[in-house]
Amino acid sequence: MSFLSQSARAGRLLSEGGPPRFQSAALAALEDVRHGFFGREGGVSTGLYANLNAGPGSQDDSSAVAENRARIANAMGVEADHLLSLHQVHSARAVIVDAPWEGPRPQADALVTTRRGLALTALTADCAPVLFADARAGVIAAAHAGWKGARAGVLEAALAAMVEAGAVKTRIVAAIGPCIRQPSYEVGPEFEADFLADDSANAAFFKPGRNGKRQFDLPAYCAHRLTWAELDRIDILALDTYSDETALFSHRRAVHAGQSDYGRNCAAICLAP
Repeated sequence: MSFLSQSARAGRLLSEGGPPRFQSAALAALEDVRHGFFGREGGVSTGLYANLNAGPGSQDDSSAVAENRARIANAMGVEADHLLSLHQVHSARAVIVDAPWEGPRPQADALVTTRRGLALTALTADCAPVLFADARAGVIAAAHAGWKGARAGVLEAALAAMVEAGAVKTRIVAAIGPCIRQPSYEVGPEFEADFLADDSANAAFFKPGRNGKRQFDLPAYCAHRLTWAELDRIDILALDTYSDETALFSHRRAVHAGQSDYGRNCAAICLAP
């Protein structure tokens, strides 16, 4: 498995030109590709959603979400309605888009485009956001990969759609952004058993936790799936949504705190207009 950065690297943090966002060094090196992993800083939402909640599916004030998303779009250099988000359903479905849609958001978990000026997003709050680019072909993608979607094959679906759109796998760079990391991700033994039933080699992604629990390494599992899909240019940002309360939203942290809802982090990528 060939990683461009190891799990000890947190990624570069940019703060000029809009809300702060983390970046993958591998993606940042690509010509005409813009990207950012935006967390919870730099927006207008309040309370549980303070303050850059990008999730239209949350119970936050819709005007605040719209302003937050407009700020992210501006930072990416695109029009507000060109910041595209799916109705994410933990599926293995990828869709190719060439324009902003009207009406309800498509139900899928990966977006692919060849159109400049469209910013593709993955909204997360513990699941792994994965951004992809083949800069030479001008093909980009964003995928929402929780354990369920990753296990179902959403990352492979995103790669297949990229190849359909003209990308070449040997040129694709993937970056796995902020997500819940292994020390924070306790699961039951039945969770591990399901993964071992898929492949006994998946034991590598579990280690003992507290009180008989197991700890699951979601970003390493995602990288493993990408490697088996014949991708070897993989960047992993060492950012834990659960433990970094100041910078990132976390669904699990909100549940543990007894909160009724949570904000969404936004990973975004576009081809420069």
